[in-house]
Amino acid sequence: MTREEERELHLELERLKQEHRDLDSAIEALLNTSGHDRIQVQRLKKRKLQLRDRMGAIEDQLFPDIIA
Repeated sequence: MTREEERELHLELERLKQEHRDLDSAIEALLNTSGHDRIQVQRLKKRKLQLRDRMGAIEDQLFPDIIA
């Protein structure tokens, strides 16, 4: 992997982490409103899981498990 590819992966990882934190805030805000939309909350949680999976894949690329 080139330095440029590694840098791009780091930038994408940071962007995904920020989106994940933003979704946490959005979900919490929705849950604190009376009569919140359960379907919307489920969609946001599903998106969070997708982000977590993508973050894990990027981290695996950046920090592979090397067993000596």
